[in-house]
Amino acid sequence: MKKHQYTIQNRWTGNLGTGTDHYRHYSRDHEITQPGKKHAVLGSSDPAFRGDPGRYNPEELLVASISSCHMLWYLHLCAVNKVVVIDYSDQATGVMEESKVGSGRFAEVTLYPKVIVTEQEMFEKAKSLHAEAHRMCFIANSVNFPIYHEVTILLGIGNK
Repeated sequence: MKKHQYTIQNRWTGNLGTGTDHYRHYSRDHEITQPGKKHAVLGSSDPAFRGDPGRYNPEELLVASISSCHMLWYLHLCAVNKVVVIDYSDQATGVMEESKVGSGRFAEVTLYPKVIVTEQEMFEKAKSLHAEAHRMCFIANSVNFPIYHEVTILLGIGNK
């Protein structure tokens, strides 16, 4: 079996002068980087857990990872099945349940892919390829909660 390894650097940037001497005396800010990448991902915790709402939190990044992986597989499958996609967007949502002791887990994620294809004859195939993309998605295959898909296929005009 072929293996792939992914490495990132995660550096806490939230020391406000006294480190973690008290729960309320430090920021949850951090930067996710990788050598050779142009930009850092600025992270924090969810604002409900004293995070910066202007930065991405791990929960949002998990939803983004699922959405991105699904989209990339979907576009690949469309290309090899001669479904011409000229636009793709998704407004994915995730639901996390917090326990009484403060831990939590994701209960579900729903993807809302909006796909524009060049011919109406492609609609059925374009819609059905979402199930295959879900089966192929590395991230979807790695999580223990359901991922739903509410797909919209539209007709657009593009170059063939």
